[in-house]
Amino acid sequence: MKLRSLLFVPADRPERFAKAVASGADAIILDLEDSVAPERKAYGRAAMAEWLASPRDCLAFVRINPLDGDDSRDDLDAVLPASPDGIMLPKAEGADSIRALIARAGGADLPPVLPIATETAAAIFEMGTFRQVSDRLAGLSWGAEDLPASIGASTSREEDGRYTAPFEMVRSLTLFAAHAAGVPAIDTIFPRIEAMDDLKAYIGRARRDGFTGMMAIHPVQIAAINQGFTPSEAEIARARAVIDAFAANPGAGVLKLDGRMIDRPHLIQAQRVLAAGE
Repeated sequence: MKLRSLLFVPADRPERFAKAVASGADAIILDLEDSVAPERKAYGRAAMAEWLASPRDCLAFVRINPLDGDDSRDDLDAVLPASPDGIMLPKAEGADSIRALIARAGGADLPPVLPIATETAAAIFEMGTFRQVSDRLAGLSWGAEDLPASIGASTSREEDGRYTAPFEMVRSLTLFAAHAAGVPAIDTIFPRIEAMDDLKAYIGRARRDGFTGMMAIHPVQIAAINQGFTPSEAEIARARAVIDAFAANPGAGVLKLDGRMIDRPHLIQAQRVLAAGE
């Protein structure tokens, strides 16, 4: 399941579904939570289910409502028979939330889950437990919108758009929790649609740090995200050279390639680059 780009689209706006798919996103996220008003949720469930019943050209996740409310039961009743490719779970608080979601599904087949793992203060202390349920996960992501409100912070960002120290820490914890669980690390949205240069810089930092994909809020962001999380030809060529060097020298721990020393961590990174380019 390739998840470089995941594009949100409100579940009660079916006229936008085709445009979301045409954006080239690896997956779309039909949103039944924040982007749908309470009085529109029933319509959103029906529109989502009808669309999922037809053939589609990309992966489709559904973001249900949090488990602490009744809406999530109605969401699952509508979502699971429609067989989405994944469920996005907001306000997840570690492995217990995944187990609770499985229980709420009542024995129905549950597709892979993509938790938003940082939207409450309690969630931060449960990040390491996701590896207990790694076989049920499609990845791990985070959010920088709900958490500030939950702790009384005035903002999660500096004036230049970078995260303040507490939220940079939360982002890092998500990254390490995902890799500890052996699942894709999906960075959060970039909210300024018009700031494409800043978006590209954000993508570059995310990939540099070890994220493998990113969520998006507008189709115009997808091309940059896909490109940013796809290795270049030069990167692929370098990765192949590293792999070939170790293949030609079985048992070697350290080698010299193009005047530079490489060791086993370089081999692991090269293998990751090739996997991302497939």
